[in-house]
Amino acid sequence: MQGFFPNKLAQQILDIGPKAIARPLGLIPFALKADLLKRILGLLLAEQAADEELDFLEGRWVAIYIKDLALSFEVTYADGWQVRPIQNAEVTFTAQSKELLLIAAAKEDPDSLFFQRKLCIEGDTELGLEVKNLLLSVEFDAMPAAIRMTIEKLALALQALQAKAEPALA
Repeated sequence: MQGFFPNKLAQQILDIGPKAIARPLGLIPFALKADLLKRILGLLLAEQAADEELDFLEGRWVAIYIKDLALSFEVTYADGWQVRPIQNAEVTFTAQSKELLLIAAAKEDPDSLFFQRKLCIEGDTELGLEVKNLLLSVEFDAMPAAIRMTIEKLALALQALQAKAEPALA
């Protein structure tokens, strides 16, 4: 893929891609997005739920704000996932979609992104660290195959576009 895109086109795809996704995503009712998020979290963190590693989340709300997709929500876990619009979260994670994708694909370390100011964690620091450590405990290879393959392909495409676009940024 790296040889396919000229530098400028790669940068345009990186800039326009999230905007193209954000618009139709904004038209989807929150209830449908919340249901999908609950299902994805249930699949990704099933092992942690079975091992009672999610107990620290009971009654505590964690917000996620994906800036370039204009997507925000908060989650908690109490015998199942609950998702709602941001109201009163104890900690908020804020990032662009590309950084979150690379974290999900285990291609980027959340600590590195935090220190590069590409991942912002505000609020209850202790809860934020517990959530970060929980996410780091998820084995990428243990994810359901369809999710793992989708994340892997998107992350590889993103990395190829970023590598191609970097000379255009200099």
